[in-house]
Amino acid sequence: MTTANSLRGRAAVVGIGESTYYKHSQSPDAEFKLVLKAILAACADAGIDPRDIDGFSSFGNDRSDPSRLAAAFGTRQLRSTTMQWGGGGGGCCAAVANGAAAIAAGLAECVVVFRGLAQGQHGRFGQAAASDTISGDMAYQMPYGVLAPPQKFAMKVRRYMYEHGIRQEALRAIALASYHHAQSNPRALMRGKPLDTRSYDESRWIVEPFHLFDCCMENDGAAALLLVSAERAKDFPCKPTYLLGAATGSDHRVAAAPHNAPLYASASFTTVAPDLYRMSGLQAGDVGVVQSYENFTGGVLMALAEHGFYKPEEANEFLTMENLIAPNGRLPLNTSGGNLAECYMHGFELVLEAVRQVRGTSTNQAARSDVALVIGGPMVTPVSSLLFGSEAAQ
Repeated sequence: MTTANSLRGRAAVVGIGESTYYKHSQSPDAEFKLVLKAILAACADAGIDPRDIDGFSSFGNDRSDPSRLAAAFGTRQLRSTTMQWGGGGGGCCAAVANGAAAIAAGLAECVVVFRGLAQGQHGRFGQAAASDTISGDMAYQMPYGVLAPPQKFAMKVRRYMYEHGIRQEALRAIALASYHHAQSNPRALMRGKPLDTRSYDESRWIVEPFHLFDCCMENDGAAALLLVSAERAKDFPCKPTYLLGAATGSDHRVAAAPHNAPLYASASFTTVAPDLYRMSGLQAGDVGVVQSYENFTGGVLMALAEHGFYKPEEANEFLTMENLIAPNGRLPLNTSGGNLAECYMHGFELVLEAVRQVRGTSTNQAARSDVALVIGGPMVTPVSSLLFGSEAAQ
């Protein structure tokens, strides 16, 4: 890619913020107020007047309307509003890319990327709901008892594990690493609730191969970050975190129903990851730390392989707790606790943690953190991922 059609080094994160995180349905604040708090926290981190925000970007059908947010902040001029289509948590990285693209194209100068959830106000996000009608993909699933995401995704993961001889211990290592990191993170809802091998093994099955601790939490809260052009980034108090690459999309016919994609046992990054590395000019070996969306640990297993960190047949040897924990693991993973143990903010808390790693302010700082990878929600369509880096990594 040429500089003219690449986002590499065109935008930088200069502020991050979040609300307090709560167990699902326990927030005392409405969803809109949670988003306001997260954006104000990001503005304070950057030293930016919220009235100077002129762009908004989100994903996952976020309900906090940009025009209403702009009115609440007294925004002087609203210039850009984007919502990443589909994919749920698969869009968390694409939302950042969309904001950066708006800046690179001259459509905005200061873009806030955000996500908010208040399930006490709007209902459980991940719970199967009663319906009088069935249509689309669910028409092929519900008659057979496939009602909720764990059931749907378990089939993909079980197929992948069978094809490549992957043991349950690989999934367990991902869960243990997330819980390990959460214990030193004051924001993490599972801080003070450590997980060990025995507790994992004895936890109830949700749907094989997913134990209870293989599944993400459901939470209330909001998280946000602020993007400006790379040229402006050094004018702000915090160390800039530069966008080195971003990609979104899916492989051939991923959404073929019913469960009929040509590449069924996949996290959907087989074409996205090469695009990411092509834009950034980097490869897997340049990455020092990874934040990978864990709706379920099996998605992480597949996504890491599709981003080039190991061959599927090497997963059992690579995915050990020792390899996945900061500071000196081979590939520190989900160093804030992630969706499993920090907070399920539809994966956007992972984006903020990647920024902290590049800044050097994580509660579980990796030994190598000048290049940080974020992987959006796997096994959906479209998915997305991004690479952040320090000034030295540009």
